[in-house]
Amino acid sequence: MNNVTVIDTKRGLSPRAFDKAGSGASDPIIKARLASLQDKAGSRDAHGILELALKEEFPGKTALVSSFGAESAVLLHLVAQIDPNTPILFLNTGKLFGETLRYRDRLQDVLGLGDVRSLAPTREARDTLDPEGALWSRDTDACCNFRKVIPLAHALAPFEAQITGRKRFQTRERSNMLPVEYFDGRFRFNPLWQWSHAELEAYSETHGLPHHPLVDDGYPSIGCMPCTRRVQAGEDYRAGRWAGTDKDECGIHLTDGGGI
Repeated sequence: MNNVTVIDTKRGLSPRAFDKAGSGASDPIIKARLASLQDKAGSRDAHGILELALKEEFPGKTALVSSFGAESAVLLHLVAQIDPNTPILFLNTGKLFGETLRYRDRLQDVLGLGDVRSLAPTREARDTLDPEGALWSRDTDACCNFRKVIPLAHALAPFEAQITGRKRFQTRERSNMLPVEYFDGRFRFNPLWQWSHAELEAYSETHGLPHHPLVDDGYPSIGCMPCTRRVQAGEDYRAGRWAGTDKDECGIHLTDGGGI
């Protein structure tokens, strides 16, 4: 596979550091710029919000965070139309379904994505924190933290802005999200913030985008294999994520104040 970079984590980052609001969020200059970005984004569609980030405000300083999951193709397709060489940060936790890894490769090829970066914890971190590979069964937060939160925090460090595929309909934490937020020292753009599941499906069908192979097998929301199960008829579409717990976020997008 071409242009895939593996970035290992460094030890020593404080736990859940990526969960906290950025220290500069109260700075008047940052608050003013955030207000301006929110005003500009509020009148734009998803394509326009992406152009705002990638072409107008943060060219060459923006990364897209993608899980290459059930809904990822839509955002990746939109980004590829604007700049196919946008850095795509993909968390390869070591616990993903094989179908997800193959889907990543297929989308990279079909969409012509030129800079997909696969992030992973170091071998030392795995040997120290999860030598048997079963931490997920004892402490899902700790597992997500060292496999997702810390690797992504290091990979995002050089960027001034990030793009996510988060939508309001997905979880209770996301129901009040805005198109642009300030989080952990950078601006966070959510171009699909108001999209519904039906709109995502319609866009995918219109543009003939490949579907994640597990969707038709009963997985409408796909994460790591040990913490994802099939969804039964009548259940919420994310019911298969961390089933039986009150957890519905891995930690990489959480804020202390609902998004600022």
